[in-house]
Amino acid sequence: MSMWQEPNFDFWHGRVDQGDQDNLTLRWHQVVEAWEDDPEPGVALIGFASDQGVIRNHGRAGAQGGPMAIRRALANMAWHSHKPLYDAGDIVTEGFGLEDSQQKLAEAVNELLAHKQLPIVLGGGHEVAYGSFVGLAEWFSEIEHHAPSIGIINFDAHFDLRASQEASSGTPFYQISHYCEKRNWPFQYLVLGIAEHSNTQALFNRADKLDVHYRLDEQMSIAHLEDIRAQLKDFIAQCEHIYLSIDLDVFPAAIAPGVSAPAARGVNLDVIEPLIEDIKASQKLSVFDIAEMNPEFDLDHRTARLAARLVHLVTRESR
Repeated sequence: MSMWQEPNFDFWHGRVDQGDQDNLTLRWHQVVEAWEDDPEPGVALIGFASDQGVIRNHGRAGAQGGPMAIRRALANMAWHSHKPLYDAGDIVTEGFGLEDSQQKLAEAVNELLAHKQLPIVLGGGHEVAYGSFVGLAEWFSEIEHHAPSIGIINFDAHFDLRASQEASSGTPFYQISHYCEKRNWPFQYLVLGIAEHSNTQALFNRADKLDVHYRLDEQMSIAHLEDIRAQLKDFIAQCEHIYLSIDLDVFPAAIAPGVSAPAARGVNLDVIEPLIEDIKASQKLSVFDIAEMNPEFDLDHRTARLAARLVHLVTRESR
């Protein structure tokens, strides 16, 4: 059994509208193709089907089914792009070590970037972040003659900077900080939506020591939007490439119940959407992942639909 499994197209089906000669009624399931050896530049989905990091972090198991739940929600959505769309299958952790799976994801992201794709990684627990970042970092370190300047933008209720002897969904950005330190690379990390009550003082101290930029969930309202956009613009200006990660537990539990740790407050979509548009407009976005999609606790598929909308926002072309 391979750790990198081929895509399952049983999930790619939906409505087909008739009478269109200009391909204006296409939906995701009609556009998506299996990953191939010599693809045209486009968008490539890859799943990270993992529960191991969440279990190690004492969270609610179920994120292993996240990638397929997001694909189901994407399948019937309208396609608003002219780029090719590929499904590159899943990296699985069941039966394999988590650390090995993170490395395999890094290799997969590296390969997708080498073929001029925008990798969109569907999680899975937030341990996905380490593989996403390393794949991006190793790709740019191969083609550039200096240390890559990668800015990490994470919409999340948690820092995920836990110190631990083993990887988990709570450790990925601390792992990344060590990865950067060993190579004498800058660790540029911005977290938007931190829930103070869900992060210990030790985590705040570690964030300060690592010079992490962050904003609390209570500072993420429409009233703060212009300030947030200015902060985001300044951060992006300091970076050559952007890795965007969205942990679905940053949203209110009412719209994102299907996560390991539902938010008591959260950040509303009308605040996060324009920030995603700003990140896209920078033309520096290189990798995007979604973490903590847990269909076991998802009421009416709300979280899967939210995740699909976020993927749509990243992939749609400007009108």
